Amino acid sequence: MTETVVTRFAPSPTGFLHIGGARTALFNWLYARGRGGKFLLRIEDTDRERSTPEATAAILQGMAWLGLDHDGDVISQFARADRHAEVAHDLLAQGKAYKCFSSQDDIAAFRDAARAEGRSTLFRSPWRDADPADHPDAPYVVRIKAPQDGQTVIRDQVQGDVTIRNDQLDDMILLRSDGTPVYMLAVVVDDHDMGVTHVIRGDDHLNNAARQMMIYTAMGWDVPVWAHIPLIHGPDGKKLSKRHGALGAQEYQAMGYPAAGMRNYLARLGWSHGDDEFFTDAQACDWFDFDGIGKSPARFDTKKLENLCGQHIAITQDAALRQEISAYLDASGQPALTDVQSRGLEDAMYCLKERARTFPELLDKAEFVLAARPISPDAKAAKALDSVSRGILGELTPHLQSVSWIREELEASLNGFAEAKGTKFGKLAGPLRAALAGRAATPSVFDMMLVLGRDETVARIQDAATGEPV
Repeated sequence: MTETVVTRFAPSPTGFLHIGGARTALFNWLYARGRGGKFLLRIEDTDRERSTPEATAAILQGMAWLGLDHDGDVISQFARADRHAEVAHDLLAQGKAYKCFSSQDDIAAFRDAARAEGRSTLFRSPWRDADPADHPDAPYVVRIKAPQDGQTVIRDQVQGDVTIRNDQLDDMILLRSDGTPVYMLAVVVDDHDMGVTHVIRGDDHLNNAARQMMIYTAMGWDVPVWAHIPLIHGPDGKKLSKRHGALGAQEYQAMGYPAAGMRNYLARLGWSHGDDEFFTDAQACDWFDFDGIGKSPARFDTKKLENLCGQHIAITQDAALRQEISAYLDASGQPALTDVQSRGLEDAMYCLKERARTFPELLDKAEFVLAARPISPDAKAAKALDSVSRGILGELTPHLQSVSWIREELEASLNGFAEAKGTKFGKLAGPLRAALAGRAATPSVFDMMLVLGRDETVARIQDAATGEPV
């Protein structure tokens, strides 16, 4: 029977969900979901000084926004400290680990002597093969017995086979002198106990794999499939940092990027499926595999992100868009839409979403349906409302009372009205935009009229026609 794929995302709760971490979570999610497997979430909160509940909440919120659902409960690494220590004591009992009584001063002296003699400064403990009868009554750490000859091969699905000489590996500490387990031990024990079959993580962890494999081998556990993915760089080719702009997933939500567009873009950062740029979640789950992951760092490109987001906004169902916009307003600290505004927005969505790349752009185009009378034109729109234009709008309002309120009829009627005035409809469009939306850049005049309805349209035009000349 084929083994069930189990992946995991294991962030440290020391801050927001970094965009690089979000991509790692996405890759794990795609690989598991595309194979009917499980995607697990573990919070690596062993660093008690830096880990905070607020950071954990930010990570969970970021994943919820991205739609990266996980299976089962969230695992706390810190809560499993006793289990981690148990494994270390098991290795100690098997003779595969040992108590090391060397102090920091002893280690420093060893390295000073090694440097002076031109030897490797990799610490070799004198306690590795010491008789327990010679152990002093003093603090100690527990170290694993690393292999001292031969080589360790990391068979990585992205990087290929990576070979490390065992004489370059030290006897890694498993338990500190206070008996607490180190991170490297905790990761291996948790991955084993959680049944993780594939470890997909940043390539900054590649060297850790060789050291972690020592624990797997010593315990007789199956080594997971490794896949170390390149990091994300900024447009300048340097590691992504604050100087490149927003870093946290929630920052992108607050800036108004749709989650589907962000998932699409993050999937394309370092992974490809032929020449496909735009794709759905279902396609990504079906296509995603290690073969498509490159070895070079990906570069974050905001223009490409916005382009993909625009395409996703265009295909999203109107009701779903309205709900996501509500979440965006909340995330960015803006007032929620009223029920009337919300219904109007959904009615207008058909003429808003085709060209909007972000939710702020969409809402800007939606101003005509979100605003309430009296409409106050901005400076640019106000220029279109001179005394002549107001007079023409005044003549137009009774004309609109009798026309059938469908697009073809409106177009024919307004074009006919313009022709009767010895002009073209284009000359009327500016004043009508100012009257209906208070903006110079809006959706089609006809779309605005259809969304607003006859009564509201006529009322707004009358307001503009009877106002004081600008």
